[in-house]
Amino acid sequence: MRRILASMDIGSNTIKIIVAEIVKRKVNILAVSETNTKGFKNGLVVNKDTFVSALKETLKKAEDILGLKIQKIIITVPSFHTKFLISEGSTTITSEDKIIKGNDIIRAMQASVYNKIPENYEIVDVVPTKFIVNEQEPVLNPLDRTANKLHVKTLITVIPKEEMMPILECFSKIDVEVIGTNLTSVGDYYAIKNDKMDNDVGAILNIGSESTTISIFNKGILVNTSAIEIGGQNIDNDISFIYKVTKNDAKNIKETLGLAHKRQALANNTTVVTNKLGESITINQYELSEIIMSRLEEILNLARKQINYLTKKEIHYIIVTGGVSETEDFALTLESVFGKSAKLALIHEIGVRNNKYSACLGILKNFDNKLRLRGNAYSIFSIEELEELSGKHKKLNISDNSVLGKLFGYFFDN
Repeated sequence: MRRILASMDIGSNTIKIIVAEIVKRKVNILAVSETNTKGFKNGLVVNKDTFVSALKETLKKAEDILGLKIQKIIITVPSFHTKFLISEGSTTITSEDKIIKGNDIIRAMQASVYNKIPENYEIVDVVPTKFIVNEQEPVLNPLDRTANKLHVKTLITVIPKEEMMPILECFSKIDVEVIGTNLTSVGDYYAIKNDKMDNDVGAILNIGSESTTISIFNKGILVNTSAIEIGGQNIDNDISFIYKVTKNDAKNIKETLGLAHKRQALANNTTVVTNKLGESITINQYELSEIIMSRLEEILNLARKQINYLTKKEIHYIIVTGGVSETEDFALTLESVFGKSAKLALIHEIGVRNNKYSACLGILKNFDNKLRLRGNAYSIFSIEELEELSGKHKKLNISDNSVLGKLFGYFFDN
């Protein structure tokens, strides 16, 4: 059976969807879509009707590519007020052969969650940090091991219900089931991670439209995160103010002429625009790039201070992602602030080779990793739908039965 998953990254500027088939841990992109965000600001649903409209529009674009309805999806959720809880739980292996199965792992993790969630908070993710078999043997993956008892230590991520529930309610309005949630930071990590990162302490910066998220990972596990309210829109505002042009014109000028560093900018590379006063003005690349560079340096310096606040451990890597990091010559400004210790994220998957897709791609990879841990082969589409996707054009018979959906439903019901 083909294993296909869909993920959505909900940002303040754009909503993005990736639909992909997972084959031997490799991600093959089937559809990508994005639209401007409406009704969602700073991690909160501010207008349900316009937010629902934006969700529908983004889904329809992907569905038109696939020729199928998307009714199950993994999403990013806000990280502005995240809490991390350390917990543990156990389960007895009751099967006759005493072999640990996926359901045993689920029960142990559920036990670690039971009665541990603060009032008015909702679970975003539950990450196993250590499994112990028979109260003595630590293992990375207990699946198919023989044991009488399974113990697990977990890191539980929670956010306020007032941030999570309105988002889920909007998906319910359009009959789309949210089968998994995670933070943008986790998505960023899984989009770019390697074996070395899984054994080190490091930081990932995501420079978005309205904010910059700084996240600390210890051996592949998110241990701290925070956001500063400054991002790409601040650059647009600077350009708009200095040249007295509209915000839309400022963004367009930045994207078509501007560089992230002035070193390779040319004073004779110019564009002519009409400002808000009706005057025709000439903007040259060098002066424009100085404006962009100045704001980017401010963002990166604030992020560096935040890293020092979030952890006292030695940092072995700093990786920067997010749409703003795609600005030409961004690596030069990054090096001017962090030296050689920081790198730009690099996404390899064909169809999404742009850092603006890192969170969306990563939460899909992370979800697949959870499925493999539980020994669960899962697809958002039924067999009949997969046949339709393959071109057999059989009548659709959408199945609402989702074992994994029930697991995540348990978390949502707390």
